Amino acid sequence: MSAGRFITLEGIEGAGKSTVAKFVAGWLGRYALPVRLTREPGGTPLAERVRQIVLERGAEPLSAVTETLLMFAARALHVQNAIRPALARGEWVVCDRFTDATRAYQGSGRGVDEALIEALAAAVHPDLTPHCTLLLDLPVSVGLARARARTGAGADRFEAETVGFFEKVRAGYLALARREPQRVHVIDASAPLIEVERRVVEVLARLQPQGVGP
Repeated sequence: MSAGRFITLEGIEGAGKSTVAKFVAGWLGRYALPVRLTREPGGTPLAERVRQIVLERGAEPLSAVTETLLMFAARALHVQNAIRPALARGEWVVCDRFTDATRAYQGSGRGVDEALIEALAAAVHPDLTPHCTLLLDLPVSVGLARARARTGAGADRFEAETVGFFEKVRAGYLALARREPQRVHVIDASAPLIEVERRVVEVLARLQPQGVGP
């Protein structure tokens, strides 16, 4: 059985993560690689229920720390019941967001203590780090315009956030990429889709699964 790989996609709202995740899954599938396409928060039935709590715009306040704990509760379910079993079967897991999102959104965006986030990450997935992270980067104004054109009045708690919040999130993501350039690959998500896909293939080919890529 061939070893599976764990690929994550990150970026602010409107960066096109879901579209690119489907492209990645399809590209890998052309080489007969088993692929599990998933997302966070969510990815399992129970984790999807936690997702609803995190995203819904309800009357009861949700503190930044509570939000972080909920993210990791959903992640713990996802890792235990979906990601690890898929990797153990030799599947390639393509995940729309993972712990880098918590570092950027709750850490950089909300100001949650980095030590708390890393302690939770160590408890939930101590030996699990993505083999490759595709950071789809674009100006906040462009991303929010795309996201709000898609959702309108139905925006969730994050999509309804301010430009200033997303500037912090974007800066947090780019700082992560500078710290881990071998894992986190920045891709210009404001480029035409065909160019984004070309760049994604270049990055994926570096993982060098047998018989895959140029």
